[in-house]
Amino acid sequence: MKSANDRVRHEAFVRGVGRALRRAAKVARNTAWAHHTLLYVWQNGKVVAKKP
Repeated sequence: MKSANDRVRHEAFVRGVGRALRRAAKVARNTAWAHHTLLYVWQNGKVVAKKP
């Protein structure tokens, strides 16, 4: 049986992962903008090239 402490640690981990993903996406957008390249994203089941 998992304790309440395990759940809290898991939720904190998930929040940290979400923040890290958002931070990585921001860096990717800034890098694409700085080098005048397209940004590739997954949209509606397809990979799409977008301008940053």
